[in-house]
Amino acid sequence: MTFLDLFSLSFMQRALVAALLTGLAAPAIGTFIVQRRLALLGDGIGHVAVTGVALGLLTGTSPTWTAVAVAVLGALLMEVIRERGHTNGDVALALLFYGGLAGGVLITGLAGQGAATLQAYLFGSLNSISPGDVWFTAALAVVVLVVTLGLSPQLFAVASDPEFARVAGLRVRAYNMLIAVLAAVSITVAMRTVGLLLVSALMVVPVATSQQLAKSFRTTLLGAMAVGSLAAVGGLVLSAALSFHASVAPGPTIVLLALAMFAATWPLGVWIRHRSRLMAPFPEVTATPHRTSGEHDHAHGPECGHPGVPHGDHVDYVHDGHRHAPHGEHYDEH
Repeated sequence: MTFLDLFSLSFMQRALVAALLTGLAAPAIGTFIVQRRLALLGDGIGHVAVTGVALGLLTGTSPTWTAVAVAVLGALLMEVIRERGHTNGDVALALLFYGGLAGGVLITGLAGQGAATLQAYLFGSLNSISPGDVWFTAALAVVVLVVTLGLSPQLFAVASDPEFARVAGLRVRAYNMLIAVLAAVSITVAMRTVGLLLVSALMVVPVATSQQLAKSFRTTLLGAMAVGSLAAVGGLVLSAALSFHASVAPGPTIVLLALAMFAATWPLGVWIRHRSRLMAPFPEVTATPHRTSGEHDHAHGPECGHPGVPHGDHVDYVHDGHRHAPHGEHYDEH
């Protein structure tokens, strides 16, 4: 079988659909989580969801459904603990994280299942996803995307400035709860794609990558979704190509590809931010003696090709790392 023949198989087609949906949904809600500076929230909910998977294995029901229920309850409990802001709140959250993971492993043993069964949910198992899992993933992903994009102005207001949102009449607590629930749903969407222990990376890394290049929140949101879908689909394809030579899981490959995309865009982001600071207008200061720059072989102006920066009642032109302002027969140098 060749590499291209692999994509004619039904399980691989299902895996591609699930990867694409996960790559869109996880960064969409992850953008608001990062905005709230709760980047590790997804990691904590993923630990709690392990108990939900184990309960499904113990009761003989669908682990995906039980994981959704337990993850949502855990997310709401985390939000309540975070909202109250007690000094020992971080300790309570840590206990919840560790208890969720340990309880999941224990209950899995009581269900008579081995570590290999749980591993498919911890690190993902796209190659074994069933048609029912695809439909379930698609339904949850659509819910996350519709709610996230439809309520993006309200969610952004709550995530960026809760006090302003409260004054504006928004129900901050309800929207915070909604973000937590959507995060829990997104984690269960990504459960079979990248796994519960790696899902937080797909919610955070694409957002961090998009932030390197984007200049607005909406651009960051759309860029994160694009990066997430590219990393998810590309990681799946890469793992399929490597599987001809070694046993490579899709989940870790997806996360590493997302990290590689961040590493590739980081230098460009540093350059863009440096250039933005260079182009920023100077603050108004009292007049001081100025220096004159050397003569140029051309006159600075709208057509000179150098960036112009408004500065008070005139325009500075960025040239050779300095800002030159036309002043009579010479240029002032800043």
